[in-house]
Amino acid sequence: MRQAEVYLYDRLAGHLTEDEEGYTFQYDDDYLANDPVKLSVNFPLHNGKFHDRTLFPFFDGLIPEGWLLEIAVDNWKLDPNDRMGLLLACCRDCIGAASVREVKS
Repeated sequence: MRQAEVYLYDRLAGHLTEDEEGYTFQYDDDYLANDPVKLSVNFPLHNGKFHDRTLFPFFDGLIPEGWLLEIAVDNWKLDPNDRMGLLLACCRDCIGAASVREVKS
């Protein structure tokens, strides 16, 4: 199981988990209580869990493409099919308001 903290405008917005059943995203309770902004239209603001067998399109869209993905895969010896691994390696400081930081267990 791999876990990540998801930040929006440098505020902890929620938690993303990958396990044998797929992916789960849940907003952080403190985030929801303090003037929250939804992460995307696919993640309305509520304290329930969002689950999918594949990586949610919002997060998949943060992963670089094309030549930039090739550089990341070659330099960091990443599996191009490991979407969570790519997200954790490449999206700590990506362009835009969202970022994803791995939670080490």
